[in-house]
Amino acid sequence: MYRSFVLLIILMSLFIDLKASSHRITTSDGVELLFTVKGEGIPCLYLHGGPGSGSWWLEKFMGEELEQRFQMIYLDQRGVARSTGDENSDYSMDRMVKDFEEVRAYLGIEKWLTMGHSFGGLFQMGYALRHPEAIKGMLMINAALDMKNCFENSWCPKAMEFAGIEDHTLCSDSISHFVDRWNEAVQLVQQENIFWKMGYAKEENMHIMNASFGDIPDWNWQQGSQIMHVDDYHMNFKPYTAQLTMPVLFFYGKTDWMIGPDHYQGAAFPNMLLWGSDVGHMPFVENREDLLKAIDAFLQKFKF
Repeated sequence: MYRSFVLLIILMSLFIDLKASSHRITTSDGVELLFTVKGEGIPCLYLHGGPGSGSWWLEKFMGEELEQRFQMIYLDQRGVARSTGDENSDYSMDRMVKDFEEVRAYLGIEKWLTMGHSFGGLFQMGYALRHPEAIKGMLMINAALDMKNCFENSWCPKAMEFAGIEDHTLCSDSISHFVDRWNEAVQLVQQENIFWKMGYAKEENMHIMNASFGDIPDWNWQQGSQIMHVDDYHMNFKPYTAQLTMPVLFFYGKTDWMIGPDHYQGAAFPNMLLWGSDVGHMPFVENREDLLKAIDAFLQKFKF
């Protein structure tokens, strides 16, 4: 009787560990990826943006609600937060997709959802185009499909407006690469202490978000300094959306100047729930209720 009880306790412990556990795997090219698995339901891989923002803040600020709906896989991508990777690592789209596939194989998941935010929308597109058989659906939250378009049609013009600069040459100058112009625009709004206006309704919410990065000691920032210069992420993915038939939630913020409130235009996923929300770039912090309503509508519409 006692031995049976002990065995039951061990089995329960193993079950709990599988439901909420941290994992670290070494990829086929020697990078260590850290990810946490929590919750029950359909497996859902979170593909963070930034680039380089990591997965911790989503787990911290909205994990409880998401884990009631999904088995969340919070992945710190290579070169980010608790995962390894340096300036010499391969940040190409092909390599990033291999990472996602190696995580899926490790977990023994046949098909999963992906949830991408901001720059993570590019990862979602690259992944779905290469491995549509692995993806049951995509939740695209304030997601980018064309970074150059985001900068030239929303990010830069709005930054100039907030800074009171009438000359918008920086936004459309074809001589300079848009990434270099973007870095210049970021420095400008930071100097003016108005960066928060690009994505938040309240400045205090930006500080709350930024403070979460301090929860992880020795945060790895390498990806953010490298990946924006990789050509794979400079293409316009909108024309390819019509090829992807899996269900898609395309959630956008009507005051999201980071990506652009009109960025949904041109997205032609055949099975798409389009959801515009009264929020900026961070609905996980500033309008969680509407984001959850959109997620639930998506799950119901496509019978997940």
